Amino acid sequence: MAWLAGPSWSEFLRAQASGTLACDFFHIGTVTLRRLYVLFFVHVERRMVLLAGVTAHPVGPWVTQQARNLVATLEDQGCDFRYLVRDRDSKFVGPFDEVMRSVGAQVIKTPFRAPRANAFAERFVLAARAECLDWVLIRSERHAERALREFVAHYNHQRQHRGIDLEPPVPDLAVPQFESGGTVERVDRLGGLLHEYRLGA
Repeated sequence: MAWLAGPSWSEFLRAQASGTLACDFFHIGTVTLRRLYVLFFVHVERRMVLLAGVTAHPVGPWVTQQARNLVATLEDQGCDFRYLVRDRDSKFVGPFDEVMRSVGAQVIKTPFRAPRANAFAERFVLAARAECLDWVLIRSERHAERALREFVAHYNHQRQHRGIDLEPPVPDLAVPQFESGGTVERVDRLGGLLHEYRLGA
């Protein structure tokens, strides 16, 4: 059949990675037993994460506003994208997709009950939980956003990724080469939960 002749999903993602964003929600439980929702985007080629926001009420207008904020941020950075991969969560209302289409992006919905189809987003959720949220008692939306922004900064600029040759998503081109006999300093983030290393002065 002719419809079977196209590329597989993994082949499509590899071919279109440079112009593809993936997005998803995940939830966090607070110490007061409130449930918070986190919306984020991942640039598929470089695994760079863009944290959209944290809210207890992920209603349509809030989600749509986060889409507008993302588009404005990417335009300011001179970045464009052709595809947005998302699941079929009802929190992604019609206006959310319209914002994406307004900048020429095609919204691709993953099949029902197929988390592997959005594997790049799911991988970030696993990392955020295992390396940050499982170790922090979240008190409020503000606390959750502050902790996640700190983690995302570490994830984007310091954490190595096997899928991109052990580089961070946003490599720091200004880092000097290590020389024998130089000193290495450790910088702690999130109260010592995350460690980063740099050359000493």
